Amino acid sequence: MSGQRIYMDWNATAPLLPEAREAVLSALGHIGNPSSVHGEGRTVRALIESARRDVATLCGAQASAVIFTSGATEAANLVLTPDFRMGRTPLKIGKLYVSAIEHPAVREGGRFPREDVCEIPVTPAGIVDCAALETLLQAHDRQAGLPMVAVMLANNETGIIQPVTEVAAIVRARGGLLVVDAVQAAGRVPLSIEALGVDFLIISSHKIGGPKGAGALVARGEIMMPAPLIRGGGQEKGHRSGTENVPALAGFAAAARAAARNIDGRMAAVAALRDGLEVAMQSHAPDVMIHGRGASRLANTSFFTLPGLKAETGQIAFDLEGVALSAGSACSSGKVGQSYVLTAMGYDPRQGALRISIGERTTQAEIERCAAVFAKVAARRRSAGQAA
Repeated sequence: MSGQRIYMDWNATAPLLPEAREAVLSALGHIGNPSSVHGEGRTVRALIESARRDVATLCGAQASAVIFTSGATEAANLVLTPDFRMGRTPLKIGKLYVSAIEHPAVREGGRFPREDVCEIPVTPAGIVDCAALETLLQAHDRQAGLPMVAVMLANNETGIIQPVTEVAAIVRARGGLLVVDAVQAAGRVPLSIEALGVDFLIISSHKIGGPKGAGALVARGEIMMPAPLIRGGGQEKGHRSGTENVPALAGFAAAARAAARNIDGRMAAVAALRDGLEVAMQSHAPDVMIHGRGASRLANTSFFTLPGLKAETGQIAFDLEGVALSAGSACSSGKVGQSYVLTAMGYDPRQGALRISIGERTTQAEIERCAAVFAKVAARRRSAGQAA
């Protein structure tokens, strides 16, 4: 066991599920274009529509309101636009309000001009400040268009679950639209677009054990929709042109089916592993700071700072010991930088934090080995001459 690597970076990408792999390989055997009307085309079209139903089930949505994209980033750029339509009538969105802890795909504001993107602060506990949001929306100029708010369901670094239903009530009262990034939450907490009261959900295939290169924008209805980001042949009811990636969508569907099953039971087992690891970490380093531990968190995520150890140094040390984890969000290619999430929470971000994220295939033996590596890294931090 000691010579094997262990993977503890599920929030960056979950390992491909065997059933998703099989679905991809099976779909590769079909040659038809889903836009063709012949038998071969109808066969792959049926695969896509079956996938649409599976993704809709995961999100508690109608299948007709699922728009497939190349991933969550494209879905965010599709929906984050001032250019909407209600049926055939143009609908102007005046400003976009995004929480300070959103994933960069959302924080960049999509197709909104930078001057029309406003930041919603978070509390020191890493939770969206609903009072601040209310104040921002009270001051919103309705003459410029409706407000759009973007708040994630669960943060990708801390795992902290956000008060989306409360946010939704505030946004509804002001006549706005609410977009929720559910990428990390999908398959880890039950999802229902209706129960949450949101207008759009964003999810990603590879975060739930499907292949990379597929995602979805899920709408609560089909009346208010964004202008297309990619124009062309009119696929996805004109919302997203381009021949669909049938193998990736087949794998996405298989992962969605698996993710929708027994969420509470699966996550209770994962939480027990994560909590046991955190207890071990605190026994080896009582000064370790586990961010968000007192808040409602995803069962699989632990985001921590070890005083005296810089995040990038820690990441390298764990990697050399055969443990794959991350220093915050895997949001840019090969880059380890300061955590804007820690900054938003009021912490000094210069030291940074490390994120361990696990899943239902993580074993107790892997948890114990990770704890042993943590103990070794913690013991070396002082002698390495790190600045506290």
